[in-house]
Amino acid sequence: MLPEDTFPTLDRRAFLGMSLATGAVLMGGELNTAAAAKGPVLEEATVDGLLAGLAAGQWTTAELVRGYRARIRALDQGGPKLNAVIELNPEAPALARVLDAERKAGKLRGPLHGIPVLIKDNIDTADAMKTTAGSLALAEAPVPKEDAFLVKRLREAGALVLGKTNLSEWANLRSTHSSSGWSGRGGQTRNPYALDRSPSGSSSGSGAAVAASLCTVAVGTETDGSVVSPANANGLVGLKPTVGLVSRSGIIPISHTQDTAGPMARTVRDAAILLGVLAGSDPKDPATREADARKEADYTRFLAKDGLRGVRLGLVKNLLGVHAGVDALMQPALAVLKAQGATLVEVELKSSAYEDAEFEVLLYEFKADLDAYLAGRGGVVKDLAGLMAFDEARRREEMPFFGQELLQQAQAKGPLTEAAYGKALETCAQARRDIVGLLERQQLQALVGPTGGPAWLIDHVNGDSSGPSFSSPAAVAGCPHITVPAGLVCGLPVGLSFVGGPWQEGPLLSLAYAFEQASRARRTPRFLRTAEVPG
Repeated sequence: MLPEDTFPTLDRRAFLGMSLATGAVLMGGELNTAAAAKGPVLEEATVDGLLAGLAAGQWTTAELVRGYRARIRALDQGGPKLNAVIELNPEAPALARVLDAERKAGKLRGPLHGIPVLIKDNIDTADAMKTTAGSLALAEAPVPKEDAFLVKRLREAGALVLGKTNLSEWANLRSTHSSSGWSGRGGQTRNPYALDRSPSGSSSGSGAAVAASLCTVAVGTETDGSVVSPANANGLVGLKPTVGLVSRSGIIPISHTQDTAGPMARTVRDAAILLGVLAGSDPKDPATREADARKEADYTRFLAKDGLRGVRLGLVKNLLGVHAGVDALMQPALAVLKAQGATLVEVELKSSAYEDAEFEVLLYEFKADLDAYLAGRGGVVKDLAGLMAFDEARRREEMPFFGQELLQQAQAKGPLTEAAYGKALETCAQARRDIVGLLERQQLQALVGPTGGPAWLIDHVNGDSSGPSFSSPAAVAGCPHITVPAGLVCGLPVGLSFVGGPWQEGPLLSLAYAFEQASRARRTPRFLRTAEVPG
């Protein structure tokens, strides 16, 4: 295995030609006031750090917006061209002035007042931005009639929606050999740790943007792996909540059984802050009827450095022995867990028993749920059949690298009343029973294991070549799953996952925070450590 700092990358010279913008240093909520007069340093900035500067009058939300837009121009649109942000919000400067005026008048909306946030381009906004799931088929569709429920919550908390992030088109349910992070509208997103490597999907843009400090926090969505996998590949904290904790209304769907949105951040604390804003019951999403009763008023109360003391964790042994580099990285990670007082019990949890059933459920629900969304959205494309016809008509733009085999398979499915769908759904229900039963029998607080392998090479000829993944059991079960950086394998990030029972986000955040604080394993993408970039 190569040393940690061995870093495969492209276009290094492009980074080194950028101009340096100095400013305040923001880490863990600490403010370097000597440098603050020059403006905020956005690289690795935390929510607490940005809020401290806003409260102290060291900078304004308008200045944060200008700073982040400058970083996006330098890193995303020019230079290395990460291609993580699919669209900037043209109303952001005006919104920033409103938020600044409210702060000056002593009126704070909530815990994110004045914080710019990026959201995935499958989340509705009733503003000047498009919502397309990366597809040209929705590029000219009418603007959604209202914000997604989670966007309303963001705005009510004072967050400023800076823009939208690229994604794997249709959240990666389009082709059997797709390239994660590619969409017809947005092109190919790249991994900031190595530009020839995949950012993973489908929340590719959200992952790459947070890793490169194009925002402090972002919102991703997951059906199976689409938050935790890009978090793993981009060296982030990613949290897939219990299905039903965060509303899905106004999110372009795949599966009402498994879909959820979740926070993506560089620190566990920032993820906890964002989760507290996103969580809540929505009358338009029946799955969230318990959310208000189950959510925590403040998830940061779980964050303690001794959160691993005395806990029993189930080490999922069948996730090891797959990748030598990952196995080597896991040894010091597991040693940290033990040193912090955790007891590890070897367990086995396989998803093979319900893989076929999960796929069947996703195809059935994608057709039904997407047809309903498109019918309500309006525009030329009114259903899945119309989408497929659009792609064929625009084949050069929409299918230059891969086709739409999964759309075709979904279109072939019948209604949700079919016996095959019901049977598959019941098989998938076993996943929750497996996880909950294992936790109870072994008296475990959570399951733990590597989130996945290091990012693979981007390959538009053969498609993705992703390796082992811990995403499916929690995804099919609808259980919470958090990944936290565990270190680098040949310069590429790999995460450590904690999976718990339903509604156990608070305890999982406690475990992840204790590991994060003890290991300090996250590393900034090397080009950000060596390049001269704005903010």
